[in-house]
Amino acid sequence: MTALAHEVMPVTDNTPTPVPELDEILWQTWKTMELPEGYRAEIIEGTIEVSPTGRRRHTVLINRLRRALEAHLEGGDHAVWHDGNVIHRRKVWIPDLFVAPRDLDEIPDEENLGVDAAGVAMVIEVVSPGQRNTERDRARKRREYARAGIPLYVLIDDFDEDGTVVVLAGPDTRKGIYADEHRVSYGTDAVIPEGPAKGFAIDEAITRA
Repeated sequence: MTALAHEVMPVTDNTPTPVPELDEILWQTWKTMELPEGYRAEIIEGTIEVSPTGRRRHTVLINRLRRALEAHLEGGDHAVWHDGNVIHRRKVWIPDLFVAPRDLDEIPDEENLGVDAAGVAMVIEVVSPGQRNTERDRARKRREYARAGIPLYVLIDDFDEDGTVVVLAGPDTRKGIYADEHRVSYGTDAVIPEGPAKGFAIDEAITRA
């Protein structure tokens, strides 16, 4: 899809931010959507994508990660969150997990429909089977999260060889890329290098079949 030339000007903290008209159309459409139970809708690179909740393996990995991250973050001012809208300039993503302030009221989006991506420290996606799903998490969401300046993006990927964990850091918001990539096979600890979850290891206890 191609963005249209006209722009609208939503206001955040009294600072106008230009948003392409296509993004505004998608945003207004997304807000009015009514989905069957078990489905979710995201706005990713100029399209609204509807997807079902994950399979059993997907659920198992997310819950192992969440429990381990909760223990790691205990006592700090950040927490791990699930099934929430992360919003950036009329884009909407629902990461499998994300790390953000324990009080999400600290980072509201403009319309109180989710949280502002600027306050999110890390996003985690567990890759689902199927070409479209893998391409979404490995490529399109990778670009979107980098454009939003989210400091860390972690992929748990059963479908990359025998399974890999990829930790991406150093977002370039202009190019939509992460400058640093650390990729390890299942069975080797993938350690979070910075931020509230620094030192947290995604290990075999999490990724085991």
